[in-house]
Amino acid sequence: MNEKPSNLEAYYGLPQEVKFCTKCCYSNQRPSSQLEIKHTKDSKKVTLAFDENGVCDACRFAEKKETINWKEREDQLLELLAKHRKNDGSYDCLVPGSGGKDSVYASHVLKYKYGMNPLTVTWPPIMYTDYGYRNFRNWIEIGGFDNISFNQNGKTIRALTKLSIENLFHPFQTFILGQKQLAPKIALKYNIPLIFYGEHEAEFGSPIEETTSALQDSKFHSFENIDDLLLGGVPVGEIREKYKLSLADIMTFLPATREEYSKGDVQVHYLGYYLKWLPQESYYYAVNHSGFEARPFRTEGTYSKYLGLDDKIDDLNYYCYFIKFGFGRCSEDASQEIRNGHINRDEGKALVARFDGEFPERYFMDVMNYLEMDPDYFRHELTDKFRSPHLWVKVDGKWMLRHTINGTGYND
Repeated sequence: MNEKPSNLEAYYGLPQEVKFCTKCCYSNQRPSSQLEIKHTKDSKKVTLAFDENGVCDACRFAEKKETINWKEREDQLLELLAKHRKNDGSYDCLVPGSGGKDSVYASHVLKYKYGMNPLTVTWPPIMYTDYGYRNFRNWIEIGGFDNISFNQNGKTIRALTKLSIENLFHPFQTFILGQKQLAPKIALKYNIPLIFYGEHEAEFGSPIEETTSALQDSKFHSFENIDDLLLGGVPVGEIREKYKLSLADIMTFLPATREEYSKGDVQVHYLGYYLKWLPQESYYYAVNHSGFEARPFRTEGTYSKYLGLDDKIDDLNYYCYFIKFGFGRCSEDASQEIRNGHINRDEGKALVARFDGEFPERYFMDVMNYLEMDPDYFRHELTDKFRSPHLWVKVDGKWMLRHTINGTGYND
């Protein structure tokens, strides 16, 4: 008789019982957005909520979007922009991004539809793909935007990325930190009042109650006590002492201080609060207005070609996600398309069965060489270390999920 997962340890504070949304392919193991600067291997994750009918928050938010009066929301946006629009040629808003579909759409509509003068700000991918870099250049050159692209200290970003993999199995942490922290700090320095990100995290399952406001919580981009912060799961003090990285080396990855932030007048908004956000429509818009190009091949681990294609490490990040939480990139992509009415759940389940958890071979050795990491160490010792017993079991020398959305798991 197969050992029941209820008797097994669940890492990361994940729910002991694995459930799947009855409308999409999401699992209740999916973590919500969290403060990266508080992230340790023992952090208890806030995970996707399901209602009494077994429907996840992301699906309920998709339903809620159909009831929103988008004309009223756009009127609110027009009022906000009118209040801050400048006529002296100076920047009146800031859009962070790398030239992907969402940053192209956000910056372009703000400039050409609503008459704003956005400064675009880029925290570059750790390892650009060729087409990712071309999309970045096209965003600036064809789209017509001023841009600050921050070239990171290579020694530091390699060290911190390696730590985030070894301690958290989270290759993307340094990118997320820069993406969230750079824009507010640049806005403070340039006295730019508005920052616009794209869609709200609730599109992907963060608590639906957080969608009542267009504003992002300032806790994501300010701090009070540096000794309370962590990078790569390691306290800042230990980073400095043990790994010999100076305060100057690591400040780039940290938010603005609460004191610095309170002195400025910066608001961080989700443009998706005001405008109905559809990833496929953003993609078509970006193709038409900046020459955005999809990958010439499908992304490993999924079937799509135009999502998360800038950074070679992105594919590895989704594989790590699959190992830790038991569902991967295809589950994400299929669920989003189910919610937007582009495919049905049975089609999504078939795609998940085919692609979820595929190992990202294409760029794997590039990443390992960049980080000076032993590929066998990653593939076996590290990967196995982060498999939660309640999700995984080894059968005849091969790892197997205990539960899958298609009912093919060891305990299904």
